[in-house]
Amino acid sequence: MTNDKSHFEEEIWFSSVSEEQLAKYDKDAAFAAFKKRVAESSKPKVQTHHRLRWLRYAAAVAAVVAVGYFSFKGGQSNVASAFGDIVIEAPQGSRTQMTLPDGTKVCLNAGSRISYSQGFGFSVRLVSLKGEGYFEVTHNEQLPFSVESENVRVKVLGTKFNFRDYPSDAEATVSLTEGSVAMSSTKHPAEDRLLKPGQRAMVDKRTGKIYVENYDVAKSSQWTNGRLIFDGQPLMEIVKTLERSYNVKITISDNRLLTLRFYGDFLRQEQTLREVLDALAATDKIRYDQHGKNITLYYP
Repeated sequence: MTNDKSHFEEEIWFSSVSEEQLAKYDKDAAFAAFKKRVAESSKPKVQTHHRLRWLRYAAAVAAVVAVGYFSFKGGQSNVASAFGDIVIEAPQGSRTQMTLPDGTKVCLNAGSRISYSQGFGFSVRLVSLKGEGYFEVTHNEQLPFSVESENVRVKVLGTKFNFRDYPSDAEATVSLTEGSVAMSSTKHPAEDRLLKPGQRAMVDKRTGKIYVENYDVAKSSQWTNGRLIFDGQPLMEIVKTLERSYNVKITISDNRLLTLRFYGDFLRQEQTLREVLDALAATDKIRYDQHGKNITLYYP
């Protein structure tokens, strides 16, 4: 009989009440029964110990993961809030071409400004525009590209379009060359309008209403090649274009001129402002005086 058995027999002996009672038991059978009970009672304890130890490990891992996740999200938030804005301007009388961090190409017209966060492409692709810009957007389904101005917001995946919203204009316009865009006015942000290639949308800044029409959209972006196309625009609009393109100040001295509309096609690199004004005056509808950068238009 092993030492273990002697030990267990002692445990049984000391648990007995009297010799008379002890004589009624078979020692070997009692020892076997005792070992069985010990084995059965100790087994759940081992499992419970392992289970508790596993739960402690799982809780520790979960705590590390949770801390890491919230630290990461907090870090994202802190990094995003720390980003400054990058601002690029095209001065009066010039145009500026640029490529955004995602590869999107932008051409800014004279007197325009574009801004975007240093974190552009990190979680959003959003630019703000004041003036006029032509965009060739790099496709990215996971991160749509957005352009916003004071009056309009445009969302795209990958496309080519012209966006114009000068503060002095009564209307903001979006002309789509390729792809598709969803646009809305800031007065009615929930009312999206979808544009197809060959369509132009005009937004009434006063009411926020959007008008969509089929249009020769190539004309909208010809300014990127230095062309000035006047397709029946009122004189006031033409004056604003000439001021931005040639960096001058033009004054209309007679309100009767405001009803006039003109047609013309000029190449700014080859034709001076005086040549453009001479062409307008050749219609016998206006005359002008020029003193340096100041021009005054008169009724004939």
